[in-house]
Amino acid sequence: MQVLIVESNAGLGQLWARHLERTGAEVRVACTQAGAIEALRNTEVNIIILNLMVPDGSAFAIADFASYRRPASRIIFVTNTTFFSDGSIFRHIPNACAFIQSETPPDDLAAMVEHYGATG
Repeated sequence: MQVLIVESNAGLGQLWARHLERTGAEVRVACTQAGAIEALRNTEVNIIILNLMVPDGSAFAIADFASYRRPASRIIFVTNTTFFSDGSIFRHIPNACAFIQSETPPDDLAAMVEHYGATG
């Protein structure tokens, strides 16, 4: 399974990546919108773990590009804010499959990636 993590906190992105790699996933980590777009241009991706708050960029722009370039990819949004806590993100982003807090334990995130990667 191919996973793209878009997380500006490099330490958190690497923590998630290590957990996912232990489950057999191939993981790329991007810290910026430009890095995420480049990864989506050059790599097949099953699951995208995308922080809703991308400094100097837009999570919506990344999701929109993914919908165009990798339409089968599913997106797990993570955030430490209350934006879209009403679930409205699923109305805006057609390939969104989950919306979780950044503090979600890495093992739980890995289980979600495995689940949505198998169904997507």
